[in-house]
Amino acid sequence: MEGAINPALFILPPMPKTPPAPNLLTALSEQTFLFQGMSVNTLARYFPPDSLTLETLFSNRPVYTAFLPDEYLDVLYVILNEGLVIARSAPLDRIVALTYPGSCFGMRNLLLGHGQAARAFPSLVEAYKTTQVVKLPLAALAALHQENAAWRDRYQFLFELRTKFQYHLLNCSTYPPQAVAALLRGLIYQERELGNQPQPDGLYHFDLPIDVIARACQLNPRTVEQVLKGLLQQGYLVKPPKNATSEDGVYVADPNGLKEVYSATRDKVAWWPLR
Repeated sequence: MEGAINPALFILPPMPKTPPAPNLLTALSEQTFLFQGMSVNTLARYFPPDSLTLETLFSNRPVYTAFLPDEYLDVLYVILNEGLVIARSAPLDRIVALTYPGSCFGMRNLLLGHGQAARAFPSLVEAYKTTQVVKLPLAALAALHQENAAWRDRYQFLFELRTKFQYHLLNCSTYPPQAVAALLRGLIYQERELGNQPQPDGLYHFDLPIDVIARACQLNPRTVEQVLKGLLQQGYLVKPPKNATSEDGVYVADPNGLKEVYSATRDKVAWWPLR
């Protein structure tokens, strides 16, 4: 294939001697978008036990700075459970990417596929909450990219999703209901395409702290609280279920109805008191 990458060109640093959990390949196969449906035996061909690193990322600690000149990653981070990973720009400190369990981050900073061309301004990537990730070595990913067309298509689709999410953020106006709806619509599209949403109860569950919404939409937290209250009263959102595991959960009941709020730029919504 034209432009194929020879895995032998990559020399990786020594991996830790501590092996990952024995069911790690099963978790990748069953819980992640990139590897869902791939057999454990197939994954083992590319990822022998001593090549994977299971790591806990602690809240509010930087993971890396994306898009630094001439600096690239040598691993892809796949989120297995817990947490929420954000990427934020400077100097406005605006959140430009949100990654949940089942997806991954770091692909735009790998010398692989679109990562060789999809560059941007430096952005800080950090775990907003404690997050468990598995780090996949670049050499194995390069082999998969070259040999497995279905996997390559999924990998490339991650770039498309990231661009479309940022497109939704571009549509965040200064009108608070529309700005919050734009973020929610972006997340709904992203997580639905990844197969993570909706949940069995038909709702879209998002671990989405008010501070994260405020920094993504460039609103103050108090305004965000009022918008969420209005969306709840209008039936677009519902209250957390009794078994909710996060205090920061946002539960979308009417994703299609949010389209009307999302498009409310000139025609304001009647329930927002400020004009």
